[in-house]
Amino acid sequence: GALATAGYGTALGVIRAAVEQGKKIHVYADETRPFLQGSRLTAWELVKDGIPTTVISDNMSGAIMRQGKIGAVIVGADRIAANGDVANKIGTYTVAVLAKEHGIPFYVAAPISTVDLETPDGSKIPIEQRNPAEVTHIAGKAITPAGVQIENPAFDVTPAKLVTAIVTERGIARAPYEQSLAALVRGAEQTTEA
Repeated sequence: GALATAGYGTALGVIRAAVEQGKKIHVYADETRPFLQGSRLTAWELVKDGIPTTVISDNMSGAIMRQGKIGAVIVGADRIAANGDVANKIGTYTVAVLAKEHGIPFYVAAPISTVDLETPDGSKIPIEQRNPAEVTHIAGKAITPAGVQIENPAFDVTPAKLVTAIVTERGIARAPYEQSLAALVRGAEQTTEA
């Protein structure tokens, strides 16, 4: 089946592993504005690995899902709260909502070091506001009228209730995430101390 990936990171490891297991994969990669990491980096890595890939604009995810082209969504994470809320590249939350609406599993693939048990939920994760010029200009050329206000958060938070599972190098966490993530982190700490 097809997989969708928003952002760049550990999600590619899951996709590569699926291909190595002989699964037929076609990736739909969001362009990932404003820096276009999906179209520049994710697509480049996938093509380099010989994995069939289609780049879509960020606002196309729902249409592609509705057409039945997506079997699962896999994203990375910059930070995961103790309750399973996930901070990742802006737009991830939108993709998660669309996946839920279309009955598509939404997986997060991240290293165990991304899990922050000291942060109880996503509301406590600080969200960086990026330079407005990243949105107002492309290749040095203005694309918005002067005087327009800009919102340019680097990340958004996907609520745990939209996450099917969190895949780490220590295992897979499923709801209730407070227990499953804590067990995986404790396992990692015990291995490190041994």
